[in-house]
Amino acid sequence: MLATFPDRKLPLIEKFRMLKQAGFDGAEPAIAENADEVLRARDETGVQIASMSCGGASRMFASALAPARAKAVEELKVGLRNAKRYGTASILVVPGVVDEKTTYRQNWERCTECIKACVPVAEETGVKMAIENVWNNFLQSPMECVQFIDQFGSDKVAMHFDIGNMMALGWPEQWIEIIGKRIACVHIKEFSRTKMMEEGKRKGFEVDYLDGDNDWAAIMKSLRDLNYGGWAIVEPAYRPKDIDPMERLMEISKRLDRILAS
Repeated sequence: MLATFPDRKLPLIEKFRMLKQAGFDGAEPAIAENADEVLRARDETGVQIASMSCGGASRMFASALAPARAKAVEELKVGLRNAKRYGTASILVVPGVVDEKTTYRQNWERCTECIKACVPVAEETGVKMAIENVWNNFLQSPMECVQFIDQFGSDKVAMHFDIGNMMALGWPEQWIEIIGKRIACVHIKEFSRTKMMEEGKRKGFEVDYLDGDNDWAAIMKSLRDLNYGGWAIVEPAYRPKDIDPMERLMEISKRLDRILAS
């Protein structure tokens, strides 16, 4: 996930070169990236576009203002068309947010309306809109994720399953079994329930891969049982200071190899 690259200030092409050197096969850019630059970086390095993040735009699906929601819908449509240019199978969509201003029901209805408006473009491009489980106080159980996705009646609405985000709610391997073939993409993220309990919820992310509480053997088994063949995209929330970006990428790559072999 390029939003979590060790040095965000580097040019896009340099990031792709470093990813290639570290052994990564793909990258997940944000929807705001210049499409031509993304294509040049892909073609020069051979690093594929694994997914594309539409988080910032799709959060606006929750807005009470119809023009803001309409703008977010148009941005997602552009993202879907760019994803087709990239050769990408899915685009990450954040399903709004529930808070003191936006009720659960309102967010469900507004997100449903916005995603439904994009289904024709998703079907035209062949790109899935993959709903991510994020800490937005929404879709708090696997059954609810299934209900939300299935209401659209289209295989172009799917799930972008974030393993680390799931750890604060339950056990990822159990969710994977229930959501099943709806999973289009996976975010690999570590989480420490111990740090969460002792230091606060978000502190749970401040741990390196394999040093948290994720049961990677059980998680990988659930994905193998599903015959999952999509991308495993690292989203390293833990960022050690004063470390060379290339050295950090190599370390993440080694730890990912161990996770995938669990």
